Amino acid sequence: MKRLFSYFMKGLVLVAPIAITGYIIFLTFDFIDGLLRDVLKTWLDRIVPGLGLLIIFLLLTLLGLIGEYVVTNPFKKIGERLLRRAPLIKVIYSSLVDLFSAFAGKEKKFSKPVMVCINQENKLWKIGFITQNSLDELGMPGMVAVYFPHSYNFSGELFMIETSSVHTLDMPPAEAMKFVVSGGVTRVN
Repeated sequence: MKRLFSYFMKGLVLVAPIAITGYIIFLTFDFIDGLLRDVLKTWLDRIVPGLGLLIIFLLLTLLGLIGEYVVTNPFKKIGERLLRRAPLIKVIYSSLVDLFSAFAGKEKKFSKPVMVCINQENKLWKIGFITQNSLDELGMPGMVAVYFPHSYNFSGELFMIETSSVHTLDMPPAEAMKFVVSGGVTRVN
C-alpha cells in the first residue's frame, strides 16, 4: 500500500504542475476572450474563439503606443524634473529607476552570471551577477561589484569581491537568475 501511494505521489508531482499551468492558461484565455464574446456574437452572429483576445491585444497595444507618445512622455518628463529636485526623493527614485532598468531596460545589468567562493574553508559558493567590472573610482582596484539575488524573493545583496575569487559561469543570465531565485530547485539546462 505504501508503494502504491508513493507511485501516486510521484505521478501527482509529474502531472500537477503541467495540469495547473494549462488550467490557469485556459482560464486566463477564456476570461479575456469572454470579455468581448457577447458583443462579437451579436455583430458576427457566431462565436469565434480567440477573436476577443486578439482584439483586446490589438487595442491595448494601440492604447500603449498612443499613451506613450501623447500622455506618458510629457508627464514623465515633468515628474522626473520634480523628483530629481527633491533631495531625499531623488536618491530613492534614481536608485529604483536604475534597479528596474537593470532587470528590464535596454542595457540589462545582470548579463554576467558568476560563481563566487564566499567561504574557502567550507567551500561555500554563491551565484551572482557582476554589475561593475572595476571599482577603481571607489579606491578598490582589483575588485568587482557582484549582486547576489535572494532565493524566493525579489531582493539581494551587493558585495565587493576580489576579481580572483570570481568565476564566470557559462550559462545564460536568465537561467542563472531562475536557478538562484528558485532556491536551486530549477534545473540548469
